[in-house]
Amino acid sequence: MLSQVESHLRSDRFPHIWCPGCGNGIVLAALVRAIEELGLNPDKTVVVSGIGCSSRAAGYLDFNTLHTTHGRALAFATGIKLARPELDVFVLMGDGDATAIGGNHFIHAARRNIDLTAIIFNNSIYGMTGGQYSPLTPPGKRATTAPYGNIERNFDIAELAKGAGATYVARTTTYHATMLEKLIVAGARNKGFSVIEAITACPVGYGRRNKMGNGLQMLLWQKEHAVTVKQAEKMNPEELQDKIIIGELYRGEAPEYTAMYEEIIARVKSKNQ
Repeated sequence: MLSQVESHLRSDRFPHIWCPGCGNGIVLAALVRAIEELGLNPDKTVVVSGIGCSSRAAGYLDFNTLHTTHGRALAFATGIKLARPELDVFVLMGDGDATAIGGNHFIHAARRNIDLTAIIFNNSIYGMTGGQYSPLTPPGKRATTAPYGNIERNFDIAELAKGAGATYVARTTTYHATMLEKLIVAGARNKGFSVIEAITACPVGYGRRNKMGNGLQMLLWQKEHAVTVKQAEKMNPEELQDKIIIGELYRGEAPEYTAMYEEIIARVKSKNQ
């Protein structure tokens, strides 16, 4: 009998391309379990992705899937949601895909509060395209384009999403796989733009270059550096300096773009009748 996850995979697309120890498969499995928990109809579920290691996840999933161009996943997903608002749309992006070439699409999807669930695989590097540093690479970390250490400040993607207008923002790690599933469920239930940042490991492109060990050691690093929102409330800035705050970070309310768009269509139709 196929497992809960396997039943939603395109087995003919395997073996996958991910390196040993990569955390992307953990995120993929959490997404499938979340979709199962939500009870979504696979024929009315859409998974859109851009370009990069994480974006290859869409091709392994047996839903309606769209593997788009670099940085444009949210643009394609917006078109799908406007054309077919009854569909449940998930958008899978890497850190560079979402916040560098796709940065404008990201902030405007948040500003519009369009009903999409965006899952950002944050492995702090461009894993597939050469190991360059991304807008989420921490200062001091090495990459092919930062051989002596990155000198740029990295985005706090959760704060960026919140500031741009997203109405659900959460973060966790691949070590906390059960929490990741629950956050995806909560994000999908939010009527608006939801952002779930998944801190994941790239042991080859990032871990090896920064002497962080193999995939298991990077998972343990996530465990040691993660603190929940409740724990963080009791810690001072110095104690939080090298920590990752995980959990549900923000919930807000704002008009949802698709609903407003449908109202305009209905109003125009009624005037023309």
